[in-house]
Amino acid sequence: MGPLERLRKDWFIFGIVLVIAVARLEPAVGVKGGPLKPEITITYIAVSAIFFNSGLSLKTEELTSALMHVKLHLFVQIFTLVFFPTAIWLFLQLLSITPINEWLLKGLQTVGCMPPPVSSAVILTKAVGGNEAAAIFNSAFGSFLLGSSSSVPFTSIFSQLFMTVVVPLIIGQIVRRYIKDWLERKKPPFGAISSCVLLMIIYTTFCDTFANPNIDLDKFSLIIIVFIIFSVQMSFMFLTFLFSTRNNSGFTPADTVAVIFCSTHKSLTLGIPMLKIVFAGYEHLSLISVPLLIYHPAQILLGSLLVPTIKSWMVSRQKALKLTRQPKAPVKV
Repeated sequence: MGPLERLRKDWFIFGIVLVIAVARLEPAVGVKGGPLKPEITITYIAVSAIFFNSGLSLKTEELTSALMHVKLHLFVQIFTLVFFPTAIWLFLQLLSITPINEWLLKGLQTVGCMPPPVSSAVILTKAVGGNEAAAIFNSAFGSFLLGSSSSVPFTSIFSQLFMTVVVPLIIGQIVRRYIKDWLERKKPPFGAISSCVLLMIIYTTFCDTFANPNIDLDKFSLIIIVFIIFSVQMSFMFLTFLFSTRNNSGFTPADTVAVIFCSTHKSLTLGIPMLKIVFAGYEHLSLISVPLLIYHPAQILLGSLLVPTIKSWMVSRQKALKLTRQPKAPVKV
């Protein structure tokens, strides 16, 4: 395979490396309040574009079917809001006897209690070709459920989710009705569009990470926390994969993709305001925030790198299931 063919096939991976390198060189461009204004262009415009794109690409029957997939929703929400924080708490009991800073460990505990993000899990599910409709529902519902039960203003959460998720999705569905034939004939590259938006999110996320003065730890503590976070993410992604691929799970390969991303991702957008309210006045707030500030870019980076592998598994699994369901030819005597 030549360099151009390799680039064409793995353009997304190369794109990740490029945007992270650019963010490292000049993080001030993509930070909040910077020239790109990510607090508007990403938080509102890019996220709205993602769900408008989903509204255009998804059939109404798929959205309706996803809404009724109660077993999947229960699995994701229980794993995210019950199993995840409980497992982290048990893990931290072991880490408490180590010399790791106790406030960093408290920060890890708060990460476990965070809701899923609205955008990244949906984009990654779409990039793989998984159950995008289920990912949309669980990401939005999880953020709404935990956010409305916390100290973060309910009206603010509801209005932002409504304007950036529900409205664009509905508009996309309405537009789809009028251009349905054109969409089916031309088959626009919805996955590639979402991947480009994800690269924008990765870029601004790493700009914030590299420019954030809170992540000013000694190298040992920083390396340990990064290692723990990546280990936790990989372990939980593997666990959700095992649970959702059991013979009696009732989940399709596409469902498994949505489960993996929605169950293990955590929201920075809701997380930071929640930390500032819960730990208001704490002199160690910056240390408590560090694990979440690292977890957010780590989940996007790890998920993006795993997209080709998960996609390859899903396609091969779908083909295998299709073959097993085909009626066997009668044996000639």
